[in-house]
Amino acid sequence: MATNAIRNTWSRYRSIPIVYRIGAAFALGSGVGLIVGEPATVLQPLGDLFVRLLSMIVVPIIVLTLLMGVRQLSPATLGKIGGEVVALYAISSAIAVGIGLAIANLINPGSGLTLTDTEFETQEAPNAVDVFLGIVPENPVTAMAEGDILPIIFFVLVTGIALVLIRDTTEDESLRRGAEGIFRAAETGAEAMFKVVWGVMEYGVIGVFALMAATLAQTGAETLVSFAVLVVALAIAVVIHIGVVYLGGMIGLLARQSPIAFLVGSRNAMVTALSIRSSSGTLPVTMTDAEENLRIEEGVYSFSLPLGATINMDGTAMYQGVAAIFAVNLVGGTLTIAEQLTVVAIAVLASIGAAGVPGTGLIMLTLVLTQLGLPLEVVGFVAGIDPILDRLRTMTNITGDLAVATVVGKWNGAIDFADGVWTGDVAGTPTAADD
Repeated sequence: MATNAIRNTWSRYRSIPIVYRIGAAFALGSGVGLIVGEPATVLQPLGDLFVRLLSMIVVPIIVLTLLMGVRQLSPATLGKIGGEVVALYAISSAIAVGIGLAIANLINPGSGLTLTDTEFETQEAPNAVDVFLGIVPENPVTAMAEGDILPIIFFVLVTGIALVLIRDTTEDESLRRGAEGIFRAAETGAEAMFKVVWGVMEYGVIGVFALMAATLAQTGAETLVSFAVLVVALAIAVVIHIGVVYLGGMIGLLARQSPIAFLVGSRNAMVTALSIRSSSGTLPVTMTDAEENLRIEEGVYSFSLPLGATINMDGTAMYQGVAAIFAVNLVGGTLTIAEQLTVVAIAVLASIGAAGVPGTGLIMLTLVLTQLGLPLEVVGFVAGIDPILDRLRTMTNITGDLAVATVVGKWNGAIDFADGVWTGDVAGTPTAADD
């Protein structure tokens, strides 16, 4: 009898879409962190385990799904889609920084505050040449072992295209079969990894609860109040960018689809990004949303999403604009229009080499402040609340990845608008019965 009760309770729990379970865990964890305080930090290892599990599957998923995507594309088509993806990422990043600067100029975060003495060990941000050379790995195995995403993407793309050429042009039948065999093995491996993804996400309910409890226990309500203006400025910029650029511009104007349907289809990835603040860590969930909810073909999302997790940092770039105004206000200065345009250029360039992991925004901020001649102590001043700001940035990044994939899918006839959320199917996440 007790066994049946437990089984029924578990079935009812699993019948609730995981996005709602994670959302509840996010809210409950935040409440526990604020109410319990410092003792709640003992939950941190449970949250760290969740992030480790996601990190564990990032590289295999990128390698396997990217090979699957290249398998379905000719080199000519890959060049077309690649150009569209990179162009949309670059344009949206530039707009994001502009929005961040505009909102910050209106709200003036940091005015009235005084820069305090804080220590922060800065990391050298890459220059343009280093970013360009860094795309090509000196050792692909080392790049995979270290999780260096952009070199991994480059190596897998080159290898995948070479396999396509062997399959399509060689006269040796055994070589053709071998190339196709590698693609089939990648397909099997990718399907296995997606099964692992949803096992990880089941644990994610516990992981997200622990992450939020530990984070809020450390930052506390006083920190949130002290930097309320900065948080509000970034939040307003994020809402405007998502609402106007992604939903209105990309989904409504370019894709000519319902922004509400897009939000419903992207909700799993958005909530996960908000919770774990890692574009790379969220990638498995982002890919699942693209395939199961938004019905984007694998040939598009398996290329655009891993690339976006590395080079599409709209939220992070936007934050550079807000933080630059915040920093200059702390020292009682002003930024000219030319200097603010410099921030746009620096942020877009730096975002190309930014890793999709927590804390990237602080490294990029170091570069921006250095270029503007502002004191780097500002980085230490905002580091305490960066985990909160980083969640907003990461959610913006992930939403942009899916918006670009949707538009490129539309342009290339690689998305099924007659299925998924576009027709009102909002189930989104598989339940126990679907496994």
